[in-house]
Amino acid sequence: MTPADPLARLGVRLTSHGGELRVWSENATSIDLCLYDHKDPNWVYKSVPLTRDANGVWTGRSRSLIPGRRYTLKVDGPTGAEHPQNAFDPGIPLLDPYSRGIVRSGREFRSVVVDEEFNWNGVTKPNTPLDHTVIYEAHVKGLSKINSRIPENLRGTYAGLAHESSIGYLKSLGVTAIQLLPVHAFVSEQRLQKQGLSNYWGYNTLGFFAPHNLYASKAAQAEGPSAILREFKGMVKLLHEAGLEVLLDVVYNHTAEEGRMGPTTSFRGIDNASYYRQTARGDYVDVTGCGNSIDTATPAVTRLILDSLTYWANEVQIDGFRFDLAATLGRNGDHYYDPQHPLITGIVSDPELAGVKMIAEPWDVGMGGWQTGNFPDGWSEWNDRFRDRMRKFWLRDIKSIRENGNPGDGVGMLATRIAGSSNTFSQQRGPLASVNFVTAHDGFTLADLTAYNVKHNVGNGEANRDGTDNNMSYNHGIEGPTTSRPIEQSRRRAMRNLMGTLLLSAGVPMITAGDEFGRSQKGNNNAYCHDSELTWISWDRRTWQKDLWRTTQHLLRVRRENPALRPVRYGVFGERTPSASQMDWYDAAGESMSISDWNSPENRTLVYVAASTPEHEPFNRILTVIHGVEAPITVTLPVHDGVSAYELLWDSAQDAPEPHHHDAVLPRFTPGESVSVAAASLQLYRAV
Repeated sequence: MTPADPLARLGVRLTSHGGELRVWSENATSIDLCLYDHKDPNWVYKSVPLTRDANGVWTGRSRSLIPGRRYTLKVDGPTGAEHPQNAFDPGIPLLDPYSRGIVRSGREFRSVVVDEEFNWNGVTKPNTPLDHTVIYEAHVKGLSKINSRIPENLRGTYAGLAHESSIGYLKSLGVTAIQLLPVHAFVSEQRLQKQGLSNYWGYNTLGFFAPHNLYASKAAQAEGPSAILREFKGMVKLLHEAGLEVLLDVVYNHTAEEGRMGPTTSFRGIDNASYYRQTARGDYVDVTGCGNSIDTATPAVTRLILDSLTYWANEVQIDGFRFDLAATLGRNGDHYYDPQHPLITGIVSDPELAGVKMIAEPWDVGMGGWQTGNFPDGWSEWNDRFRDRMRKFWLRDIKSIRENGNPGDGVGMLATRIAGSSNTFSQQRGPLASVNFVTAHDGFTLADLTAYNVKHNVGNGEANRDGTDNNMSYNHGIEGPTTSRPIEQSRRRAMRNLMGTLLLSAGVPMITAGDEFGRSQKGNNNAYCHDSELTWISWDRRTWQKDLWRTTQHLLRVRRENPALRPVRYGVFGERTPSASQMDWYDAAGESMSISDWNSPENRTLVYVAASTPEHEPFNRILTVIHGVEAPITVTLPVHDGVSAYELLWDSAQDAPEPHHHDAVLPRFTPGESVSVAAASLQLYRAV
């Protein structure tokens, strides 16, 4: 951005003579800045008319526009049958779209000028390479709300996340980045409020520049938005000091103003025709399922989103973003997705966002909304194909074999996902375009995938209609909790298999908070409206949960220590590609896979060797055995050029790994030797 940019410097800028406010509206006929008294938050003690330039930017100045000042906008413009897309009402106080602070005043909201000063003391971003990145998706409040090791006044807050107990837990587990569910200021939908529920997840944004007030400590809330911002920055600083990156889940696809009859808090009143996708009659084009869709075909809206990203990435030092319903952001003026949309390309080409991790949820609910693999170079994407394939192989296929003997699809498509989904992402983008996951905040938890065949969402107040029915889960014989030892063992083994396949596959893995120890939501696969112990992370864990945590920790260590598991590029047959992994595939007899092996549904045993082609790390080679049948098998370890032995690093048949010692002697096997592989299990070896 240059000073010549007509949309530069929107929002409040502090000067030696107070502040200047710049607001964009193409269709308004007048905008007034309303300043509120410090003692009476409902008294507009001063009103300043803004003047418009040729580019639709309205500007006003006031010596009273200083940190701590509350303000709103009063906007007027043409309405009536001749202007069906407009929704001007000068009687409604509106938030500045660039508000750095937002507070509630009764049933209304006020923008607040904040003091953005903060001493980073030289702390910088960790800049973790993408191939070393492991994402931990978590909720600010839920992670620490009932952690007794944290002072009670800090639990469930930004400061609670920054507490040494929270940071120590993340570091000990071995993840590199925490991805926070929405922390932009948000409110609960009107429907939820009427039901006495709340939007716990936060996908209902009020403003794109202000941190959510209620996640700050009570002390910071009492002091005001400037203190809340300082607490947020302090959280980022401490996480960075520990080497942990901070990614934000951002919701730019829709706002909290809901449908046309929803609450008007900002964009609708400032310029409804420009900010929201509509028909010529003024009906909203809703491709998000949330009542409205931000119109990124409007250049000023694209500018708003880029400015928000730049603010968080540079002023707040955020390391990356996960874009909710990102396909919406790439829709053009005709509402069709375009991978070359100026916003989609701008996000990964803007020099002010260089080095920032960009992750798309590559779909929305509109026509042509499923776009996995169709984002340009520079983007990573949530890979729902990886999720579905892992669930199918380890859960639905096992269910099918038990019930009717149908073995499913075999190993061909599983191998494609493990190797980085080259049939989904282009050669240029490589395996790091794939963010691999088995679960996320929406859907079953890892434990619930193995314990429930169907969703149990009655507590959400929608008669169990909400939430997906396509869970691809398997309860292993009984729905919900059980005391059956065989069923419990099958479920826990399935959890280890799913976690193991996730963390040993090419791509960027994402773990959902709590899956590392088997957290349950009692079969609720859409717990967005539950702010309770149902969704908070428990710190009181049973023995099997501690075992699963140790397994996850061990797998993360194995991934970190073996670069063959973390290729940057796809290999090319017959060529040596730097930072790729050369994959060689074998059957249970140790022979090269035949075409019939790849395509046979009956073949559910896969053996492969992955050898790194290093640029920055030592040469490394691993062997993996995946066996998807509930009966043991004998596998012959392949004879492979340059391999003298295989050292067993992990076996999912074990409840927990042996305690880690750097000088531990690992079980060693020779090429051509036969090994026993337990029913429905996974083994990992290092080739030496």
